Amino acid sequence: MRILAAMSGGVDSAVAAARAVDAGHDVVGVHLALSRAGGTLRTGSRGCCTIEDAMDARRVADRLGIPFYVWDFSERFRDDVIDDFVAEYQAGRTPNPCMRCNEKVKFAALLERALELGFDAVCTGHYATLRDGERGLELHRSSEEAKDQSYVLGVLTAEQLAHTYFPLGQTPSKALVRAEAEARGFTVATKPDSYDICFIPDGDTRGWLADKVGAAPGEILDRTGAVVGSHDGAHGFTVGQRKGLRLGVPAPDGKPRFVLEVRPVSNTVVVGPKEALAIGELAGARFTWAGAEPLDPTTPFACDVQVRAHADPVPAIAVVRDGELIVTPDEPLHGVAPGQTAVIYAGTRVIGQCTIDRTVSAVAAGV
Repeated sequence: MRILAAMSGGVDSAVAAARAVDAGHDVVGVHLALSRAGGTLRTGSRGCCTIEDAMDARRVADRLGIPFYVWDFSERFRDDVIDDFVAEYQAGRTPNPCMRCNEKVKFAALLERALELGFDAVCTGHYATLRDGERGLELHRSSEEAKDQSYVLGVLTAEQLAHTYFPLGQTPSKALVRAEAEARGFTVATKPDSYDICFIPDGDTRGWLADKVGAAPGEILDRTGAVVGSHDGAHGFTVGQRKGLRLGVPAPDGKPRFVLEVRPVSNTVVVGPKEALAIGELAGARFTWAGAEPLDPTTPFACDVQVRAHADPVPAIAVVRDGELIVTPDEPLHGVAPGQTAVIYAGTRVIGQCTIDRTVSAVAAGV
């Protein structure tokens, strides 16, 4: 196949590209420039897609003897990921920028250009596997459970899966990937993994949002409506948050309080006890299927639901009703907020996902 290897500058994408070459494919490397600040530098394991990452990717490509290019996708990244991130927080939602990047940039804009240029597939260093199923190609968890990235790939469609290549999916450990990179002479063999939000390299999401949208003082309320604190902007809070609330009035029982709700219209934040975070149902109108959809999604079917990248999956019942994918877990979920992504599985297979629009408390849902 003609393979376009997306090379982030990290060890995973480097080894993935090398394995594609070893498999006999015609491979071309590409690094996506996602920041308008071309001189952006990396700080340890924070940040990605920096000028240093581009140089690291080029060195790997040179060692592999494959062509290498840097493509400027910064405008698309700004529109579809950064601006969406700000807008979602302003709307009182909790977005997942990695999901949006995979959906809109890496497996939409990049794959579209790759196909236009005559490539057969895009290769990435994600830890996930593709398998042939009875009804077509299926997306499954990686054999390396600790590094499994099938959750953030849950937005991929059947058409996108058909043009995707994951060489690391069957690798049993990240240590083996690093060892292979070292054996190949890649300088990125010991490079730290990136974490946090790539466009907020210092990890200060609240401060970054404040710079983007400005301060907007408001009140923090308890469930009775009593004022228990103040804030500089509701956009700086997310459901389930415990730290940084700076409450001036302690809870009657002395226990910690958590963010239960963010109300952007009134610029208020509601806090309460941990048990009030229990969610018995979630639903979203923006849903997709990773491969073939269930035979009859309008009939309730068993699945597992996962609401964060490294959360444990929980048995659940899902159904499509009135234009929504509705998921009812067997046991309550905690800290679930509109804007997050719920990915549903059948065993190791990803069935599909939805962006959560609404939740129902466990008490109201009877869970």
